Amino acid sequence: MAAGGFCKLPNGTVVVALNLPSPAADASGGVRVLVHAQNRARALTRLRNLGLRPIYLRGNTAPPTPDEVTAVLHHPDGLIWRTTPDPTALTVELWHPIKALLRRPAA
Repeated sequence: MAAGGFCKLPNGTVVVALNLPSPAADASGGVRVLVHAQNRARALTRLRNLGLRPIYLRGNTAPPTPDEVTAVLHHPDGLIWRTTPDPTALTVELWHPIKALLRRPAA
């Protein structure tokens, strides 16, 4: 289960935002993932198909901000992530394509 939320756009599609624990063993904190899809179920299915199986959206506690919606709409895949922002940090990390999160380090 993940904290997150969604917003419905005027064209009927949705943007889903999820706060997930970081998949990297050495990383602390978590990641914020944004998905643009036809509906909430399809957004979660997109993540599950990438191997993020135990993903559920319960409620709307952390919906995407307008800046996050703009970022995901301008990305060709409609699926982006960044580390969870630190409120005390002076800079904000840029968004990354989901492939960069799921890429395994070379042995």
